Amino acid sequence: MIIAVDGPTASGKGTIASAIAAHFGLPHLDTGLLYRAVGRQVQLAGTDPDNPDDALAAADFPDCLLDDPELRSEAIGGFASRVSIHPEVRAALLERQRVFAQQAGGAVLDGRDIGTVICPDADVKLFVTASLDARTDRRFAEMQSQGREMTRAEVRDQIELRDERDMNRKDAPLKPASDAFVLETTALDKNASIAAAIEAVEGERGGPR
Repeated sequence: MIIAVDGPTASGKGTIASAIAAHFGLPHLDTGLLYRAVGRQVQLAGTDPDNPDDALAAADFPDCLLDDPELRSEAIGGFASRVSIHPEVRAALLERQRVFAQQAGGAVLDGRDIGTVICPDADVKLFVTASLDARTDRRFAEMQSQGREMTRAEVRDQIELRDERDMNRKDAPLKPASDAFVLETTALDKNASIAAAIEAVEGERGGPR
């Protein structure tokens, strides 16, 4: 069973995907980490994330970079959004994601184009979303818990910028697949969001709505 979980930044899709994977006993891949690793590699190399050649070169990052705690920072999230607009980078990471999805027994993948591009034939597709204010509050709280010095206004601006870039890029823009179950989490806490997602997966597995 392949489960695709898409959605904008700070919507809760990563937490939900991880919980779904644990519930159904499936491996989980946060595909956003791959793009964050490319962005981090660009940063470390001192090259230009807006240059397609520099971004593509960074796609050949060492696997150990995926364990870098800096990948979760807002700064690297911005770099990831910038390198992800390049078709060359997306093509370079495409096969790695599909191989993971096609392993025996299935998998859960979360990102921004899993249900539309990476796994268009996924057994279940979820699109997790929430209001801009809710996502800002979540990410700001996360930044505070990590001791990162950012104002709420700065976090909101970065999320808006990433939304604009992700939704309007020419190659694989962020959008729900036509057959995705849209899960709105604005008014839900973590546990309620996870419960709603698991219920949705069970319902989707049972057949068409």
